[in-house]
Amino acid sequence: MPQVPIIMPQLGESIAEATVINLLAKVGDQVNADQDIIEVETNKATMNVTSPCCGRVEKWLVKPNESYPVGAALGYLHASPEEAARLGLDAPAPAEPKAGMPGDDGSKVPGNGRKKVEPTVRGLPVPAHAAGASYMSPRMKARMNELGLHAADLAGIAGSGAAGRVTIQDFENFLANLEKHRLTPASSMRVAVADAMRRSWTRPLATVALPVCLDPMLAHRKNSNPKPGPALYAMRALAIALSENSAPAGRLVGNKIVHPTAIDIGFAVEAEDGVLVPVIRHADKRSLGDLVGRYNELVELARQRRLPTDATGGSIATVTNYGTFGLTWATPIPLPEQTLVLGMGAGRRAPSWDEAQGQFVPVMEANLTLSFDHRVLDGGAAGRLLTRVAALLNEPEAL
Repeated sequence: MPQVPIIMPQLGESIAEATVINLLAKVGDQVNADQDIIEVETNKATMNVTSPCCGRVEKWLVKPNESYPVGAALGYLHASPEEAARLGLDAPAPAEPKAGMPGDDGSKVPGNGRKKVEPTVRGLPVPAHAAGASYMSPRMKARMNELGLHAADLAGIAGSGAAGRVTIQDFENFLANLEKHRLTPASSMRVAVADAMRRSWTRPLATVALPVCLDPMLAHRKNSNPKPGPALYAMRALAIALSENSAPAGRLVGNKIVHPTAIDIGFAVEAEDGVLVPVIRHADKRSLGDLVGRYNELVELARQRRLPTDATGGSIATVTNYGTFGLTWATPIPLPEQTLVLGMGAGRRAPSWDEAQGQFVPVMEANLTLSFDHRVLDGGAAGRLLTRVAALLNEPEAL
């Protein structure tokens, strides 16, 4: 009798594996099509794997309390030839087409009168990494370490090994092909930024956004001396919001949330071939006016790449004003040691409904974005934090 595999199904769009909790059928049991035969647990829910057809359980390849990737064979059923035929497991291999015969559309194709069918990608029922595409042999790892490369550097290499794995031959061919291109050395800052972003991207990141009226802030700035920059207003607002509730800036380490001990906020400054993030310590304890001098000093030191050690590292969040580049919307990435990055877009005139006048009036408006580590923060908490920051920007005298 034909053997029918029991395959771990795709139990959700983002599910790569599941843990077997219980085997609901024993070897030798007769089962029906679509009968629950295995209980599994994902990181989202507990659900069942069903039998693909009628048959008798021949053997199990899995053990309870162990995880298996999507697409893995969990066991086998003895099924009737009719059941195997229904599942398409008895289909013979297609015959090789003969050259020069017309296809279904009248075109000449190399075949026996049947048009060659090209496979079409309609989705990824099995995540690539679950099939082992990210596996690297010890030889490959040693070669990459020798060259100072990371797994992310292999993203553009088409693997010829089993399950699409990149073999050492693929890797060496890739390196040889690079010599045909124009190569320039990356600066130490560019390499450092690349490494930070690679480590940041290992986390699930999300972004929420909110338009905010800048008119109160701009009026306050016009009457201030010295004049704070827009990013400093945003930093001060974020510092006050986090001083009221610092939990959103906590970091997940293992199964514990590490809460910040101080509201130290960084801000992004474009430097030659990269970005530096100076840090203002205890930004919640100093007024906006008191921060202007230190902020401007750190901006100049960052552009000269001469930041003092006490103004680098250890911040709990970053503020970036991507509006200086004319951008109205962006999704900045938090630094690896941070959970949050607040972004501000370019201001532009937009209509806003005025209840008192009963009509639309023009206001200067900009988008605020908050990108965050979704393991620590959910959309609701991120939205409340961003709403509080926007409210504080509309009350610049309180900053």
